[in-house]
Amino acid sequence: MVETANIGLPAPDLDYDAVSSEGKASCESTLRLNILVLPGFSQLSLSSFVEPFYQANCSAGEKLFGWRIVGPDMSPVLSSSGIAISPDIDINCYRNNDEDSPIVIIGGERIEEQKSRLLSALLRSKSHRKLPICAIGTAAWLLADAGILHSGMRCTIHWSKLAALGEKFSDLVTEDCLFVQHASVTTCAGEFAAFDLAAEMIRLQHGEDLARRVCGQLRADRFRTGNHCQSVPLGVRYTGAVEKLIRVIRLMEGHVEDPLPLKKIAHSVGLSRRQIERLFTKHLKTTPMTYYSQVRLKKARQLLETTDMSVIEVAIACGYVSSSHFSKAFKDHFGSLPSHVRPWACSVASR
Repeated sequence: MVETANIGLPAPDLDYDAVSSEGKASCESTLRLNILVLPGFSQLSLSSFVEPFYQANCSAGEKLFGWRIVGPDMSPVLSSSGIAISPDIDINCYRNNDEDSPIVIIGGERIEEQKSRLLSALLRSKSHRKLPICAIGTAAWLLADAGILHSGMRCTIHWSKLAALGEKFSDLVTEDCLFVQHASVTTCAGEFAAFDLAAEMIRLQHGEDLARRVCGQLRADRFRTGNHCQSVPLGVRYTGAVEKLIRVIRLMEGHVEDPLPLKKIAHSVGLSRRQIERLFTKHLKTTPMTYYSQVRLKKARQLLETTDMSVIEVAIACGYVSSSHFSKAFKDHFGSLPSHVRPWACSVASR
């Protein structure tokens, strides 16, 4: 079960004077947020995370939350959608003057290219001091690369990097969920999940009523807890069959390298094989094993697109006994060979 009782940020600090969207904080108990945006960051993640705090301030009539944008330097930072945002402070100045403050990192495209000795040193320093670190979107990759996420730690990341993170850092407990907190580190899938994380932070700091008022102001009927799946199929997301199907789907997603027979899945979840078949037919318009095959092939495509694993390595990681069997299944589903889905295809396919 994903913990949601504590998202890793401290109680409100005193005498905060950080810059926010409306100037200096006016409330002595303002919770300060330092948000590092990296080139290629998700503008949706940033907006989804910050807007609930702004609405909480408006609803409460006081400055409950303050924030400032930290950049790699003082140049405007370009988001994945081409929108640039000007930082309030650069990472060097932040490191020198705010060593004891928490940090929120928002990642996006090409996250592997965003690592630096300065950022890794900053993260390790905060981790050593047990100061809160929050990674949104793909930013968890940088935490793993810096050793902040280490063996046995639970974490999540944007779904597009979930398979790659699990393969690259196999000692981590990667979870398909919206956000998860382990010790002082919080990881969040980003995009709309950043809204859910912000709403949970508001609830923890100032109560359920304020969190619900914020949701109402933003026309959200509710906010989700961290343990909600990122990959809940659309056909079951808003039906009463969610819990029954999720147990089956999570088993499938957890056994990609070593696929389980349907009989064993049925026994594990306490349903009959026929019951599972009816659920998949009714809500997903497919058979359980066809869906299972799609889960494995989608993970394979993610690995091909986001790692330098060879085709045979990807095939084995996704439960195929031979590259020829894998290539045929991949082409039947996606219409192209595995070696054709990435620019370095020829060299990888020939390994």
